[in-house]
Amino acid sequence: MRSRTDRVLVTGAAGLLGRAVLDALTGVQVTALDRVDPGDLRADRVVVGDAGDPAVVKRALADVDAVIHLAAIPAPTLDTPLAVFGGNTRATFVVLHSAALAGIRRVVLASSMSVLGLAWAQVPLEPVYLPVDIRHPLQVSDPYALSKQADEATAAMVARRHGMAVTALRFPFLGGNDRLLRRSEEFHADPASGALELWSYLHVADAAAACLLGLSAAPVGAHVLFVAAPETLAPYPTEDLLAAFLPGVPTRARFPGRTLPVDLEPARRLLGFTAARSLPLGPRPLGSRTLIEEEPA
Repeated sequence: MRSRTDRVLVTGAAGLLGRAVLDALTGVQVTALDRVDPGDLRADRVVVGDAGDPAVVKRALADVDAVIHLAAIPAPTLDTPLAVFGGNTRATFVVLHSAALAGIRRVVLASSMSVLGLAWAQVPLEPVYLPVDIRHPLQVSDPYALSKQADEATAAMVARRHGMAVTALRFPFLGGNDRLLRRSEEFHADPASGALELWSYLHVADAAAACLLGLSAAPVGAHVLFVAAPETLAPYPTEDLLAAFLPGVPTRARFPGRTLPVDLEPARRLLGFTAARSLPLGPRPLGSRTLIEEEPA
């Protein structure tokens, strides 16, 4: 087993999170894998190809000590159901299995809060209870959520079979300040639109930091963790939002202010992760429809 990190492979390196991870990786060599090379990736080596192609992945894994696997079709609306589920799950299996065969024992995997099945549901669904935690039942009803459920199962299998540390991070909506502020304005105008995502978010720089902590802090085994900002992206009190849009969902805690109704303690405990960036939005009374004027963090 390799004991130190000299070179990290980042798959999906040209994406929103991939670029933030490349920016955050300092003091080590970095290999970037993506379908195309945009020419501006901050990496020592760029491999062009599909993360589901074993030959491409084997080439990308040369001299690598750890992997951050981000490559995926990130929504069920971006391709056919077969391409979303088949492409995502194949890439995850190929990357994790190939990493194990190469002697790599530390992998971070991008999962999603969408694995709960709520965000893209085409039938009426809601959380079983709040705060949502890692024991919350999955109500998968779309191919993207199903792909993330399979990815987490693949991570557990590989960790168990090969004695690896594999950490699956369930990310919410990601963005920089401008993207997050636009999303918050959507929730301000139509707070119901964020209910099945629990109005959650994470700054992309914090998401990158969580990935690096997953490589350095996670012990051997498979770990599934929610990582998000500790407050919602809606400028209203959380308990008002829940009463208005999820009134039938049992609550097991109080949610003062804009507290996110998701259990983030496991990520704090295992990785030492707490989001460092937030949007200071309020909260305002739920009946308010004035424009958000606060500056992004």
